[in-house]
Amino acid sequence: MLGYAFCASFCTMGASFSSLRTLIDMGYEIQPIMSENAYTKDTRFHKAEDFIGEVEELCKRRVIHTIEAAEPLGPKAPLEGLIIAPCTGNTLAKLAGGITDTAVTMAAKAHLRQDRLTLIALATNDGLSQNLSNIGRLITRRSVYFVPMRQDDPTGKPHSLVADMKRVPEAFLSAMRGEQIRPVFV
Repeated sequence: MLGYAFCASFCTMGASFSSLRTLIDMGYEIQPIMSENAYTKDTRFHKAEDFIGEVEELCKRRVIHTIEAAEPLGPKAPLEGLIIAPCTGNTLAKLAGGITDTAVTMAAKAHLRQDRLTLIALATNDGLSQNLSNIGRLITRRSVYFVPMRQDDPTGKPHSLVADMKRVPEAFLSAMRGEQIRPVFV
């Protein structure tokens, strides 16, 4: 079973949902996980309750959204891999700094401490500024992989990076072979 985590990059969650559907179509069983903000916030993109319902219906499992519920994913209920798509800059910084204060960071901690596959599909407005060092810290870690990413608006948001959510399944299969898709920045 795979863990599939959503952080609160609301404008990319729909594209990530499509990749989740593809992984299920490929035969993977998925345990959905959401950060508190992804789980509770209504936005112009979707109502939280509606999005949760769609995810749970597709995965046939309830969303894990608390630290307590995510804690067993390491020692008692290990996952084959963890995909964080989208991963916000906030969550990326927490992962790089070893901070565990959401269901997503708890699930990631369980994977990172045992060098299990963790795939990050970044979506952040500060990827080429404050979070660039965190990308560097994580990309060199054993078992951490990134979905290829690009600047989504080099003029209007010159520090912004967003992963190509359509490539999540491809990046996961590559990571399963122990390979990082290159180029990372497209």
